[in-house]
Amino acid sequence: MTEPTQRRATGWPARPARLSALALPCLLAACSFIPSYQRPAAPLPAQWPGLSSAAPEEHGAPAKLQQEHWSDYFSDPGLQTLIRTSLQNNRDLRVTALNIEQARTQFQISRSKQWPALNAAGGGTHVPMSLGDAGVKQVSYYSAGLAVTSFELDFFGRVSSLKAQALAQYLGTEQALESAQLSLIANVATGWLTLLSDEAQRELARDSLRNLESTERLMARSVELGTQPRQALQQAVAQTQSARVSLAQSERQRQTDENALQLLLGSAQPFPLQTLLDAAALNTVQFADLAPGLPSALLQRRPDIAQAEQALIAANANIGAARAAFFPTISLTAGVGSMSPQLSGLFKSGAQTFTLSPQVSLPLFNAGQTQANLDAAKVSRDMAVAQYEKAIQSAFREVADALAGRSSAVEQLEAYQIQNLATLDQLKLSSLGLEAGVNSRLDWLSVERNWLESRQRLLQAQLSRLQNQVTVYQALGGRWKPAKVVDPSSAQQ
Repeated sequence: MTEPTQRRATGWPARPARLSALALPCLLAACSFIPSYQRPAAPLPAQWPGLSSAAPEEHGAPAKLQQEHWSDYFSDPGLQTLIRTSLQNNRDLRVTALNIEQARTQFQISRSKQWPALNAAGGGTHVPMSLGDAGVKQVSYYSAGLAVTSFELDFFGRVSSLKAQALAQYLGTEQALESAQLSLIANVATGWLTLLSDEAQRELARDSLRNLESTERLMARSVELGTQPRQALQQAVAQTQSARVSLAQSERQRQTDENALQLLLGSAQPFPLQTLLDAAALNTVQFADLAPGLPSALLQRRPDIAQAEQALIAANANIGAARAAFFPTISLTAGVGSMSPQLSGLFKSGAQTFTLSPQVSLPLFNAGQTQANLDAAKVSRDMAVAQYEKAIQSAFREVADALAGRSSAVEQLEAYQIQNLATLDQLKLSSLGLEAGVNSRLDWLSVERNWLESRQRLLQAQLSRLQNQVTVYQALGGRWKPAKVVDPSSAQQ
């Protein structure tokens, strides 16, 4: 029993005391007034409108859907190049990533407040001292040591509640980044498809103009021969000029759509899009047909819903901080060091000093401000609940609209494909009749014009179908892994 007594006498604490000191911050953070978090029930129907109640999850479709990368869905090499370029250079996405860094630093600031800040300090003072009749003498004092200033002992969990709030806000910004990435991928895919359609539409406009110019030349010859009235020639001229206007409009629309896609890509130099565009590519582009699964799967797939839930968790943690404000705030200022009238004597025996200044602040009267802060925190939590439920309902509507558009787009595409085949057969028969001398050149040009119009409608139907597939992909949250949501109880550890 002699050795422990000697160690205490020389200022060294016993082992149990050191263990207690190490466990003190954990014990101080054990008390929390954060309400127990329960995820609100999803205000969703059991199934999608117009679909059967069979759950594709039973066959493993959604599990595969959540694990695959966007490149598995958008398999075209040219489109993959565009998406990768945009993910690297898009400025809006870069701002969102910087917001994450800002939220991360705020979380680190909140977390650091759970631990005391140790500062080294040193200084010297010259104090005049009266010696009576002998006059005044300058006395010097030098000091050096370590100090802990105004460290709050988190007995009631105020600091840990603020840390949990900052963590939820940080995780919410991560979900915002995933949502921005998903939106950017969908916008690039839509812009690329639009440019493919513009290329095909421009080729059709050129074919239509050539057709009408041929008709105008034939009509002019017929007027010269007296077989057609001059009114018919003026009508042909008007149609030709209208086609020329349509070609100019298609050129302008294509350039506008290219500029919009270049902005999404964000490259310092214009991306050579012409190398990735083919007027016939719209006929060969294929995307996977996504299974919608059950509506409840949106809670795991959609990053915007996960972001809204993190905002709810942050508001719930803020209630704990507001409740803790009703209890005393205990802060501690302590220091250990040495003081000597001579600089050389700072570290000699007998110059050691120790200060301990605990401070307790208890709110007694502030005209109801503390209660008002708690009421405001509860209202903010209720607002976050409503916003979370609205995010779910908005996501449900987006998916339902996309699924409804999918069936309509498929039916229209099939109808226009049949129509295009029919007009193509008419054109072949008219060509045979023209060679046999049964049909006139004007009749053949009229049939060709109908076929060109049918091709234009078919191109628009193909574009609508592919754009709808991109919309379904985005509405279902993409092929992302389930979003991670942190419980506030784990945020305090």
